[in-house]
Amino acid sequence: MTPEAAAAAAPTVIDPFALLPHRFPFLLLDTITVREPGRRVTGTKAVTGSESSLIGAGASDRVHAMPHLLIVEALAQLSAAILVALLDGKSGAIGYFIGIDRVRFRSDAMPGDILDLSVELRQFRRGICRSRGVARVGAQRIVQADLTTILRS
Repeated sequence: MTPEAAAAAAPTVIDPFALLPHRFPFLLLDTITVREPGRRVTGTKAVTGSESSLIGAGASDRVHAMPHLLIVEALAQLSAAILVALLDGKSGAIGYFIGIDRVRFRSDAMPGDILDLSVELRQFRRGICRSRGVARVGAQRIVQADLTTILRS
């Protein structure tokens, strides 16, 4: 493999602050890695106990788990890295998250866990992007969902 081909095949790391307008506490990604531009991205989120969504007064451990819908939001934020490659240099286009389907909540993400997030493009037609997102802690699947986003200029 030539050095140029190796560089093209290497994953690209994107700063979430450069890609998304979100900031703390609404930015739910720590890292974004583009595996295949326009096809597949991965990312991570460190679940900490100091986040406002995790602070609870209950006696059970379940109270301190990261809410599943916030994990779905992290997957939606991660899908923006796929949309950037699909725009082909068009400036001014905005992606609107419009729906989730086939959502499965399987387990909990507790403080101290590292969420491994991945989003894969399923279909892109007429400005509508359909993708599948999966969140894992280690080998255990936590959340999976089909995401739908629409691109408009």
